[in-house]
Amino acid sequence: MRAVVQRTLQSKVIAAGRETGKAGFGLTVLLGIGNDDDSGDVAYMVEKIVNLRIFEDEDGKMNQSLLQKNGDMLVVSQFTLYGDARRGRRPSFTAAAPPEKADRLYEAFVAAVRKKGITVGTGVFRAEMVVSLDNHGPVTILLDSKKIF
Repeated sequence: MRAVVQRTLQSKVIAAGRETGKAGFGLTVLLGIGNDDDSGDVAYMVEKIVNLRIFEDEDGKMNQSLLQKNGDMLVVSQFTLYGDARRGRRPSFTAAAPPEKADRLYEAFVAAVRKKGITVGTGVFRAEMVVSLDNHGPVTILLDSKKIF
């Protein structure tokens, strides 16, 4: 499982001309699901992301988590995080999970974050979307549940 985690002041997603999800101060997470991912990857990523200390404390140091700041999260499914462009000019997406599996694990991720008491907005799975956000910092972190990077 891969994620692009951005610290944001606000974010929203529009699909088919309507807003489907939004978040205030907190995180915007672009989430990709790989062929080899399972519930263990979901648990790892949820714990890693909600506890990631990328928010400033009273001394101005990045030392607090989303849970500590009581922030929101917008989660958008993005299979293109598994795009492999090392050969040729068109990315290959063979490492991305098939839609049925990806949707199931995406929904499990969202449900697990909500169980932590975090307000979560979402995109629409397999839809073309427009994601707007105000990246604060800017802070952007790349995560991979297999710890490839």
